[in-house]
Amino acid sequence: MVAFVAAIVAVGLLILLAARGSSDGAGSTAAAAQANPGAQATADARANAAAPANAGGKHPVIFVGNNWEGTADVISTRGKNFRLIDRINIVPDFDERIDEIMNPLNPKFDPERLGYFLAIREAVGEGHDQLVDDMYSTPDGRLLVVSRPSFKDVIGLRLAGPKTGEIKWRFEVAGQRSDHMAVSPDGEQVAVSASTGNVVHLLDTDTGDEEGTFMSGDSPHENTYSADGKRIYHASIGLVYTPGDEGAIDTDTNKGERVFQVVDTKTQKIISKVDMGQKLEEAGYPDLSAAVRPMAITANEKRAFLQVSFFHGVVEYNLRKEKVVRVTRLPNLSTRNREQYLLDSAHHGIALSGNDKRLCIAGTESDYATVVSRKRLRKKPSLEPKLIEKGLKPYWSTTSANGKHCYVSWSGTDDISVISYRKRKEIAHIPVGDEGGQPAHPQRIRNGFVRDSFVAANR
Repeated sequence: MVAFVAAIVAVGLLILLAARGSSDGAGSTAAAAQANPGAQATADARANAAAPANAGGKHPVIFVGNNWEGTADVISTRGKNFRLIDRINIVPDFDERIDEIMNPLNPKFDPERLGYFLAIREAVGEGHDQLVDDMYSTPDGRLLVVSRPSFKDVIGLRLAGPKTGEIKWRFEVAGQRSDHMAVSPDGEQVAVSASTGNVVHLLDTDTGDEEGTFMSGDSPHENTYSADGKRIYHASIGLVYTPGDEGAIDTDTNKGERVFQVVDTKTQKIISKVDMGQKLEEAGYPDLSAAVRPMAITANEKRAFLQVSFFHGVVEYNLRKEKVVRVTRLPNLSTRNREQYLLDSAHHGIALSGNDKRLCIAGTESDYATVVSRKRLRKKPSLEPKLIEKGLKPYWSTTSANGKHCYVSWSGTDDISVISYRKRKEIAHIPVGDEGGQPAHPQRIRNGFVRDSFVAANR
């Protein structure tokens, strides 16, 4: 059996490379322990702004996805204190899924599936299964929609009623891995990237029914809805796990197809499709990668602020003219060479303040977060901003529902920071995951709601 599993690991890695698809993130080999209104174009904040925080028995929270642990921390944002309400199990079906994948006697067993599962663990998850990538609550706070990369699925997890904690629906994505999601402004649809399927699925948040798909390049990654929900801004990041990052291999041909797209939500037709590498070259930056990572889009949807592979800084892009406006370099404190960067990510996390004036940036490889004004970006091609060094491997940035704060996850030390945009400093530090246990690896942080009954049950 050991020889069989070893062979499957080897085959799985080869399959993963051949199939050309992966993405950011990182997950556990054991069962789990247990959305900036109006001004900012982050879709989770717009959706949550649709209803008042106190309406209909709802309680405003943030959800922190602990990818390797398979849990999500539910943290209250009401008042000035950030209180842990509950840590919920995102993989209540862990044993069932593992049996399907690992047990040759299970009718659903597939050697190719097992190969991918083990390859994802080693090549993308840093030796851990990826159990929680992205998540959004429905506007009524009764359901949490979660993508689970290692299980290649999206689930709707009940947050209210007698069946709280149970899975209401499950959708398997094309290919072998689910990844980043986005939620529509009305909260009724999520777009989920299928890493190895090279497509994005549009799902009904209440039922999990597929409402459409659109094609992407290699490794579909980030998605952001427009303010009116009619368009989706999407990027694929290419083959981030391939070698040759130091230049021994031509990375333009080694990374597959990387695209930046604008998609019609209703028809799923591609409105615009550009090669960001070409746009960067036209602007005088031929040395920068074409792979767009996280993005932040202004409320008027004229500008996008992009992070690209291997780059310690920000690319400002004019969405209407399809032109790179400027590139700003930020401090590179990494002691590692590019080959060792986590899935090619120099920086992985960017968000805009509620008034669109400041950016909150996660300097993943350099172990810092920083808040930078757009005004300063316009003036200097290279900045030395105030650095916020409160943990290791910062892996995401999300603006609070009121637009005043930025949440940054420190995936290497299992905690998050609450950072004031105005003061440009940390105002709260919150441990997440199972303290003292196995690494939780927090990644995505999303604004949302739970029912008041959920809060009362966990007092």
